Amino acid sequence: QVQLVESGGGLVQPGDSLTLACAASGSTVRNYVIGWFRQAPGREREGVSSVCLGGSAYYGDSVKGRFTASRDNAKNTVSLRMNSLKPEDTAVYYCAAGPTCGTLNKLHYSHWGQGTQVTVSS
Repeated sequence: QVQLVESGGGLVQPGDSLTLACAASGSTVRNYVIGWFRQAPGREREGVSSVCLGGSAYYGDSVKGRFTASRDNAKNTVSLRMNSLKPEDTAVYYCAAGPTCGTLNKLHYSHWGQGTQVTVSS
């Protein structure tokens, strides 16, 4: 069973960039579709990206063109590069593992990390 740990969150200013990492243990990340999600206070958990086994990635409309997800199977990690950050990107970011390529529906992911806080503020 895979365990996931996110890292790389922090406080940044609008327009800055940040890269999150999702490290896997207990199993290899190459066996799973990895999704990135975020949840702001008082809001539903939102799908950000889905990285398929072959490396192709799908994105939510709110981050398309600004965020890039990629996997490094040799390091057993998946990264989320976030550019041109906006205050509305402020949230706890989670990675999750599941079997279904391309879905941003949280119900399709069964293994979750603990989350990392991203705050975008001037």
